Amino acid sequence: MSAPNNSMVDKDAELVAQWNYCTLSQEILRRPIVACELGRLYNKDAVIEFLLDKSSEKALGKAASHIKSIKNVTELRLSDNPAWEGDKGNTKGDKHDDLQRARFICPVVGLEMNGRHRFCFLRCCGCVFSERALKEIKAEVCHTCGAAFQEDDVIVLNGTKEDVEVLKSRMEERRLRAKLGKKTKKPKAAESVSKSEISEETPGPSKMKTGKPEETSLDTREKKTNSAPKSAAAHGITSGKAAKRSIADSEESEAYKSLFTTHSSAKRSKEESAHWVTHTSYCF
Repeated sequence: MSAPNNSMVDKDAELVAQWNYCTLSQEILRRPIVACELGRLYNKDAVIEFLLDKSSEKALGKAASHIKSIKNVTELRLSDNPAWEGDKGNTKGDKHDDLQRARFICPVVGLEMNGRHRFCFLRCCGCVFSERALKEIKAEVCHTCGAAFQEDDVIVLNGTKEDVEVLKSRMEERRLRAKLGKKTKKPKAAESVSKSEISEETPGPSKMKTGKPEETSLDTREKKTNSAPKSAAAHGITSGKAAKRSIADSEESEAYKSLFTTHSSAKRSKEESAHWVTHTSYCF
C-alpha cells in the first residue's frame, strides 16, 4: 500500500480548516456563524471582537480587512447533518470531534457541506444550500425560506481564486453604488431642510392673517384698552367745545332777543320802571 501523497493530505487539511474553523480566530465554528462577501466563514463573536479591537495588527486580520462593519457579514441559516456525531461521545475528553463527516448539509438535495461539493448562501436571507440545488431547481426565490433574490445575492462559500476575484469585484461595485446613493441623498435632504427654513421665515398669507385665538384675543383687548382713554379724552374735548358753543349761542340769542319789546328782558315791572316827574315853570 503506497503512502498518501503530501499534496493530498495538505488539501484535505485545508478543506477541514476552511469548513470547520473560523477564519479569524482559528477556533472551531460555533453558532452563530457568519460569512463575508468573499465567502469566508467566521464565528460572529470573533468578527465583533475584530471590529472593536482596531489597534490589533494580527496576521489573520488581513483576511478580514474588507470587513468594515457588522453589516458586511451575513448570519447563516445552516441545516444540521443528522449523521454527524460531533463530540457526543466525548464525555472524558479523550476523543476528537468528528471531522470526517460534515456538520451541515444542503436542505434541498442532502449533500454534505465538507468542501467536496460547492456550497453558496444568499445575502438577502442567509440560507445555505449546494450549488447543485441552485442549478437543478432554478427559481427566483430561496429554496428554503422563499425570499426573492437576484444573481448578485448568491455568494459561493470557500470558492476558488477565480470565485474570490469575481466576488471581490461585485463587492466593490456594490459598495460604490451604496456610497453614491448616500451622496445623492444628502443634497436632497439639504434642499428639503432649506425649503423648510424658508417657509418658516416667510409664512404665507394664511399664516399672517390667522394666528392663535389666545394671541388675537389678547391683541384686541390691548387695542381696546389703549383706545379707551383716547376715546374718553376725545369725547371730553368735544363735549367741552359743545358746551362752550351752546353757552355762546345762548348769550348771543339772549342779546339779540332783548332788542325786541316783546322779549321778557324788555318788559319791566312797575317797581323797576322809573317815575317820570314833569314840572313846568308856570306852576311856581
